[in-house]
Amino acid sequence: MTDAYVPESRFGLWFLKSEIWVEHVLARAVADLDRLIPDRRPSYPVIVDVGCGWGRSFALLHDRFRPERMVGIDIDADLLEAAAAEASRCRLSVAFARTSSACLGLPDQSADMVFCHQTFHHLVDQEAALREFYRVLKPGGLLLFAESTRKYIHSWAIRLLFRHPMEVQRSAEEYIAMIAEAGFAVAPASISYPYLWWSRSDLGILERCFGRTPPVGREETLVNLVAVRP
Repeated sequence: MTDAYVPESRFGLWFLKSEIWVEHVLARAVADLDRLIPDRRPSYPVIVDVGCGWGRSFALLHDRFRPERMVGIDIDADLLEAAAAEASRCRLSVAFARTSSACLGLPDQSADMVFCHQTFHHLVDQEAALREFYRVLKPGGLLLFAESTRKYIHSWAIRLLFRHPMEVQRSAEEYIAMIAEAGFAVAPASISYPYLWWSRSDLGILERCFGRTPPVGREETLVNLVAVRP
């Protein structure tokens, strides 16, 4: 099986299963995305986690959104095996598919939510993935999208430690425009730009230790948004 994506580095794979990742990256993104949801429902029956990796998001999604069915998607067979073990550890029933983000293998209009967290910057054909997300979502279904932008991915530390297709990285504005062009409705109130310490070139030291305020008019390092399939 092939996919237009760049596999993560060995360091990246270790980091993505660490508690640092869960606490400071994943959990904060899920909480932020939750507050951005328009007309929040008590439950989203079918949730698809695209690029589920080690499966550390399953419990977070289940606790907040109360799905009846969850599907974990990843192209890496070893990660899917690890994700299945994580689902079992959390006593969650999750179906899995080893497949491309651009070919999910799910029926049309079968999902209430697609969760896509820090996955897009690994994909080469991002437009094809968005078309597939649109296809599988029901009308009114949600795309929960959290991404690092070009500013962050092109930084020296990320270049050193992780692996990404550098030529397809986008700014926050470009990601928002691409999602809108795919047919999704993206309200300004459903977009946020976290400026978390780990996404800064100085790791937030200037602000925390010296009281320097974040620069006004900065190029954003992260974008979180909730898009609706009309």
